[in-house]
Amino acid sequence: MEGSFEKGFPAILQLGTVGIATAVRVSGMLPNAPKLWSVFQHWQSAYHQMVLPQTRIKAKKAQVTNVSCRQLSFQLADCLNEWLNSGTKEWQKIRDSLQRYLNSTDEIEVFIQTGDSRLRQLPWQIWDFFEHYPHAEVALSMPEYRLTQTLPRSDGKARILAILGDSTGIDVEKDRAYLNRLSTHAQIEFLVEPQLEQLDDRLWSQRWDILFFAGHSSSKEEGRIWLNKTESITIARLKYTLQKAVSNGLRLAILNSCDGLSLAEKLADLQIGQTIVMREPVPDAIAQAFLKHFLTAFTSGQSLYAAVREARNRLFILEKDFPYASWLPVIFAHPAELPPTWQELCGSKQRDCSLPLKRRLFAALIGSVAVTALTMGIRQLGILQTWELRAFDHLMQLRPPEPPDPRLLIVTVTGKDVQLQDPQERRSSSLSERSLFQLLEKLEPYHPKVIGLDIYRDFPVSPKYKNLKTYLETNKSFVGVCKVGETQDDPDVRSAPELTTERLGFSNFPLDRDRVIRRQLLGMAIAPESFCQTDTSFSLRVAQLYLAQRGISFQRNLQGDLQIERVFFKKLQSDSGSYQNLDALGYQVLLNYRAYPEAAEQITLDEILNRADNNKLRELVEDRIVLIGTVAKDFKDYHSTPYSEEDLPGVTIQAHMISQILSAVEDERSLIWWLPNWGEVVWIWGWALLGGITGSLFRTPLRLGLVGSATLFVLYGSCFVVLLSGGWIPLIPSALSGIVTGAIIVVAYIKLLPKP
Repeated sequence: MEGSFEKGFPAILQLGTVGIATAVRVSGMLPNAPKLWSVFQHWQSAYHQMVLPQTRIKAKKAQVTNVSCRQLSFQLADCLNEWLNSGTKEWQKIRDSLQRYLNSTDEIEVFIQTGDSRLRQLPWQIWDFFEHYPHAEVALSMPEYRLTQTLPRSDGKARILAILGDSTGIDVEKDRAYLNRLSTHAQIEFLVEPQLEQLDDRLWSQRWDILFFAGHSSSKEEGRIWLNKTESITIARLKYTLQKAVSNGLRLAILNSCDGLSLAEKLADLQIGQTIVMREPVPDAIAQAFLKHFLTAFTSGQSLYAAVREARNRLFILEKDFPYASWLPVIFAHPAELPPTWQELCGSKQRDCSLPLKRRLFAALIGSVAVTALTMGIRQLGILQTWELRAFDHLMQLRPPEPPDPRLLIVTVTGKDVQLQDPQERRSSSLSERSLFQLLEKLEPYHPKVIGLDIYRDFPVSPKYKNLKTYLETNKSFVGVCKVGETQDDPDVRSAPELTTERLGFSNFPLDRDRVIRRQLLGMAIAPESFCQTDTSFSLRVAQLYLAQRGISFQRNLQGDLQIERVFFKKLQSDSGSYQNLDALGYQVLLNYRAYPEAAEQITLDEILNRADNNKLRELVEDRIVLIGTVAKDFKDYHSTPYSEEDLPGVTIQAHMISQILSAVEDERSLIWWLPNWGEVVWIWGWALLGGITGSLFRTPLRLGLVGSATLFVLYGSCFVVLLSGGWIPLIPSALSGIVTGAIIVVAYIKLLPKP
């Protein structure tokens, strides 16, 4: 611009976007403002006298306390806004164009391109225009510039040369500490009170992205910085050295020292892309606070201009003790050079540098907590239950095989066995009285511990089988079954009238929604109107009789749980394990199937009656529990289990249930346990956090895929190993929370952070 405050300044507005240098060009005229420069000089003088003793400026002056700097600042702000809000026709064209083409949500870089040093000294950011454009920031610029050729930079860490000059009366160690926080993603070399030859050598021989200076400086004598206590230097003396540094890739200079406008002008002549300086003397505490906030914002992914604006605005809260702190920082820019981002300075292969490690971990922490809460909410609605139960089934099937329980024998009534019997003698049962009595006669000489008949007999023994009736009435080791009906289409089934309640158990299985049996019902309250008058399941009744012969009794502990010896059978609640809103009526426990489909040795009715010799019968029957049940398909007593690909007959499932009780008590085989609610929350949150950390540290598709897959494999393996010892811990919610948290972190990084 050419002109004066007395006559006004010609002005040209140019609007452009990245890649388009000039999209709009409007000529106008700033009106005259004869008092403005005088008001500014008065404010500047008062400010210098107020803050000079505590600033980063070498020349010290006596403090003057009788000048109202605050009153002069109000006057300056009013005068500047009156000038820039003038309604003169020539200036109105420019103001109208600003409002027409700018959007308040856009990030806007405003260049004040002038050769008049007086205009560069004005605090343009206090123009109330910027209140309507919260993402705009002012930069100063020279009217003449040229493009420079710089060497292409290599991928890797940002390279920073940090000069810590004369520190007399100030603390530059805090500047050093803030820069050191970047060491993970930046290569920093500190020159502490260097000699000129040392500085010249570093600038000339090595490539730098950022030049930083902290210490004393002044705009007098064409701009001077104090390298050490005895040596100072002007920018002009470093002209060729700095030109070499620019050609090698130097893109940003940060002069965190006093009165830097003249220094910035000289650096602009050398075509350095962006320079951040303090326009006036700056108190030490303000210089340190600005650097801290700027580095935090810039390395978190904000643009250079947005980072300067944020850091400058954060100084406002300190103005009670340090007036006009937010006026001081300013950018001196090369209009043709795009400002660098932290990602660019780190290199395209080092994009993680845009977020400091602590911030990335904090983001992963917050994301994991939110995703865990969401996952637990979805889980409580039962949406994940089907997947969780199928995952449980899958892991159950992977367990190594176990041998059949040697305490059990199953006598199966096959379809062929049914056909060989007289239908009239069988009535509605799969086993006729004749066959049952013959079987009992075969078994009795070998002294089975318990005989359990898992076949319904809801009718009395006919008179011609008096011996069978006597056996059923008197044998205390014989157990029969009845059934508690659940619906009108599924009515009660009476027990054999010859059996007392103490030798009777119900045969009901608790079914999950997918009709799979994963639970064992040990007991339930008796309905007065029910035909099945027992509160104990068939499996528990058989186990009780067997263990009683070994002197082992049953009891309830203080919590109401069933206790046999030192084993506690933990009762299922409505939200135990992966179950949500479970109908937990009665005494239910999880069923830990033996990892072998049959659970016990089997022999058919025909084999035991007609083909087995005495030695074989003694080996199979002696001191065992003998279960008798049908495997004929016509009787529809087949059920789905987690372990079998095909449905298993009811008598086999009863064997698994009896084996679970006996193995837990006598063999210390683990029952299936689950975590308390808080434990599941911690477990799921831990995997969500791990997923978030993975997403924040590994963002390339290959690395993310490999590490993510490895993490899921570890989760899968952990759940399987724990299940081998009887523990059922959440697999699906943990995997889901980890994947979602990691995806959120990655997407947020891609979408929210600016790309290089």
